[in-house]
Order: sequence, then C-alpha cells, then structure tokens
Amino acid sequence: MSQARADDYATPYRLGRPVLTGSGRPGAFDSHAVDIPFVFAHRGRFYMTYVGFDGLGYQTALAVSDDLLNWEPQGLLLRREENSGRWDRIGAAGTWILKETNGLRELPTLKKVNGRYWMAYHSYPDFGYEEGAAEIGLAWCEDENLLEWHRLEQPVLSWKDGADWEKGGLYKICLLEHEGAFYLFYNAKNITYGDWKEQIGGAVSRDLLGWERLAHNPVLKVSPGRWDSQFVSEPCIVRDGDAWLNFTFGFDGVHAQDGLAFSSDLLHWTKHPDPILPAGEPGSLDETHAHKASVIYWKDTLYHFYCAVRPYREGDPTVREYNEFRCITVAASKPFA
Repeated sequence: MSQARADDYATPYRLGRPVLTGSGRPGAFDSHAVDIPFVFAHRGRFYMTYVGFDGLGYQTALAVSDDLLNWEPQGLLLRREENSGRWDRIGAAGTWILKETNGLRELPTLKKVNGRYWMAYHSYPDFGYEEGAAEIGLAWCEDENLLEWHRLEQPVLSWKDGADWEKGGLYKICLLEHEGAFYLFYNAKNITYGDWKEQIGGAVSRDLLGWERLAHNPVLKVSPGRWDSQFVSEPCIVRDGDAWLNFTFGFDGVHAQDGLAFSSDLLHWTKHPDPILPAGEPGSLDETHAHKASVIYWKDTLYHFYCAVRPYREGDPTVREYNEFRCITVAASKPFA
C-alpha cells in the first residue's frame, strides 16, 4: 500500500494524558498498571475492556464513557480464580469481544452468537508478569450490563499443538466473523523465555469451539533490521471498504510502536514500512512505547486508543514496576477540542 493510503489512518494528535491509569491501591487488580484497551459502543454509550496488573497476573475490567475521553471504571469481568484448579486460575486477560460489524466507519457494537456475547482472552500458568506459556480461551455473557462472564472449561487454542514459531505461548487475540466463518488472530512467541521472536498467526472456525490454524502461519512476520525486528504483535483488525486493516505494533528491543498492515482476504497481509504511531518525544507520556491499538471512528474522527509507557516518576498513581509507568491514552485524526 502507498504512503497516501496509510496516511488515511494517521492519528497525529495525541491527548497527552491518560484516559485510564491503575489505581495504585495495595491488593487492587490494577495496582501496578492498566493495559490492552478494547473500545466499542453498547446501549448508547462507549465501553472499554482493559487489563489490570497487580504484580501477580492479569485480570479484566470494564469502563464506560460518553465522550471517549473521560472514563469511569465499572468493575471486574474476569477475576483471578487461584483456588479453582482451572488452567486459567492465575488470571485472564480479555482482549476482544466479537462485534456485529467489522467496518471501521461504523460504531462497533457487540454481536450475539447463540444468544451470547463472546470474549477472547489469554491466561498465563504462573504468578508474575506474563510467566509461562499462555493459552487462549473464550468466555460468554448474556448480561446486557456485560459484567457477568462465564469461561469455557478448556482453552480453545494452545501452544501445545502449535508449530515451532508459537511454542513459547499464545496471547492477545482479535476475534472476527466474516462470511459465515470465525477468525481468531493472535500473538505467539517461539520460546517462552529469553530473546524470543513474536509474530501473528490466525485460525478459523465454524462454531467458535473447534479451531484450525491457517496453513500459511505466521501471517505477519518480523522484519530483520527494522523497527519491528523482534515483535510484530497485537492484531487489531477492522475493514474499510474492500481493505482489511490490521493495527499491529512492532518492537525492535527499544521501542514498541503501532503500525499498519493491509489485506484483501484476511489471509495475506502487506505491512506499511514505517510506524503510524511512533513512540513520543523524550518526556512525553509515550516516550518508551506507543502500542496495543484499539480504534473507533466517531463524529468524522478516528480515535486510536493505545497503551503508553514512559519511565516511572515519583508521584505516579501506580506501584513502581520495572521502572515504568504504563497507562491507556488516545490519539486522534483531528485536534482535541
């Protein structure tokens, strides 16, 4: 795709402040950080699922807004169940709920299948920050308040029967329906610990339960020597006209920055060569990382939500972790009022 095409999805105007931060409260699910936004419309308001980290693992929460800039937390959706004996007892990071439409320029509302909303999540097997090889599960909800979710008993996709490039674990899922089939795109890494490579794969299903990996995985690969030389990760896929857009992020060992890939068939992807949302200037909210996109189009404006990271400063609202401050913020295609 040309530079002009990628420019159609540029969001150069950054809010410059968090829209959500962790609480910093001892014992709270979000004491250390918040991460991985997923923004959608529901019952006349905007909602966001997001992940909180408490030093032990991820849990998933919900926030609500009327203007996309001011958000009010609503409570936990996927809690830790450490005494349950389940595969996902340490925590569950919900990253996507199946949507009614994939169209970029339509408000993304949720789709029911068999009378239920469906959320994709991943879970790590050990306590700590992303400890062990994660697997992918599904949860469902019939509650229109979106607060009561039920997890399937077993993972729907695992590294255990994957190829070498995904043997280190699977995570960050994008779940779509298109032409009668469900598509699940996900991150995977080749080894669990050490200097791993992280790339994007896909799987297809007719019933949300049985999944078959795409034959030509990974569908998006790292680019040696480039800004995405170590990771190409975190699929966020929407459709604009006849083009599928995949807002990914690349990582070169220093900065994680959001990029864009294009496809006509969901199977074959072409990466735009440069970041579309680079890390910010020194001293800015996103000077270390600007990554993990969720996009929504409203009032003729494209809003690009993402996780911003900078070095920790005394007085930041969350517990100090890895000497960084991690929060959720937004950039837009037009200036903020």
